[in-house]
Amino acid sequence: MTKNIFIIGAKGIPANYGGFESFVEQLTARKESQDIRYYVACRRDLSENKADTFEYNDATCFNVDVPDVGPAKAILYDVNAFKWTMKYIKKNNIQNAIVYVLACRMGPFIKHFKNQLQQYNGTLFVNPDGHEWLRAKWSVPVRKYWKYSERLMVKHADLLICDSQNIEKYIQNDYKQYSPKTTYIAYGSDIVKTTLSTTDQVVTDWYGKHNVRLNEYYLIVGRFVPENNYETMIREFMNSNTDKDLVIITNVEKNKFYSELQAKTKFEADKRIKFVGTVYNGELLKFIRENAFAYLHGHEVGGTNPSLLEALGSTKINLLLNVGFNQEVGKDGAVYWDKTHGNLSNVLNHADLFSSLEIEDLNNKSNLRITNQFDWKLIIDAYENQFLKEN
Repeated sequence: MTKNIFIIGAKGIPANYGGFESFVEQLTARKESQDIRYYVACRRDLSENKADTFEYNDATCFNVDVPDVGPAKAILYDVNAFKWTMKYIKKNNIQNAIVYVLACRMGPFIKHFKNQLQQYNGTLFVNPDGHEWLRAKWSVPVRKYWKYSERLMVKHADLLICDSQNIEKYIQNDYKQYSPKTTYIAYGSDIVKTTLSTTDQVVTDWYGKHNVRLNEYYLIVGRFVPENNYETMIREFMNSNTDKDLVIITNVEKNKFYSELQAKTKFEADKRIKFVGTVYNGELLKFIRENAFAYLHGHEVGGTNPSLLEALGSTKINLLLNVGFNQEVGKDGAVYWDKTHGNLSNVLNHADLFSSLEIEDLNNKSNLRITNQFDWKLIIDAYENQFLKEN
């Protein structure tokens, strides 16, 4: 008997965007069970294939139109995707489907759809993502909406799949009045070396253009937002004694946050600090990670961060902000720093002096974290077992 799974909330596949899109790409591409049929919502304006429906990774992808209504666009996208899903379920009289909603954007509308879904014995799964309402980029009214929406999503979900143990604890504590049913399934990763070598044109061009030397740079990869603690990392790096570069791969437009950082830290006066823009070539990015001296991670909100998993599987030394999310992922395979003045610069000075044995030990431990807990095969198995359990 086929289990129909409708996935709402990712921008779509093939994945060209962030964590949820990459997750759905892997979930469909690595499908093991012949008893599962995936349906994936895609935003038509971002989709390479503009057809109403198309097949990709043996999944049925359905394009959803969303008018450009500013910040509410993401909410409307989820609502329209759920409308399409219910129309399809009704038309084909699909019983026992699972609708899996990624993130908690559509809380005020969820009860309406849940009632419709129940008429067909369907089940609502929700991935609560990270603490979206804590993100500094949102204004106070938007943060209030996120928190309110999250509460309603938790209240009406039949199951919340958390990709972080810390998020699961938070859901259980903050919403205990709803006795939420939760489970923990991590985000996935793997350890596959880059196919590129030091002599490839794309490699020599990139390193030449940015005047960066192999193994002579600290690396940051992440969204350019305040809660990823760029200010602390840049300030502390400037106060350290290292002669290595700080290479920052991020979607930096010369925006307000960039100007504020410049004014506060005067980083442009430090020749070691290099904002190099984004790198869309996955193999090149992997090569850059593998040949960094160390990776710096300052993410403070959110669940299991995909860029952290990639770093643990690729970069020899990982220096992580000491918060619960990062600790549960890195465990003994990383070195931790906090935001107190002087702490990270000391950690950097110390890391510069690591012996080759210390570096090898950290590298082995971080790789083991990926293979033992975050390997995609383990994650796909856990998801498929969960989906098929609901029959």
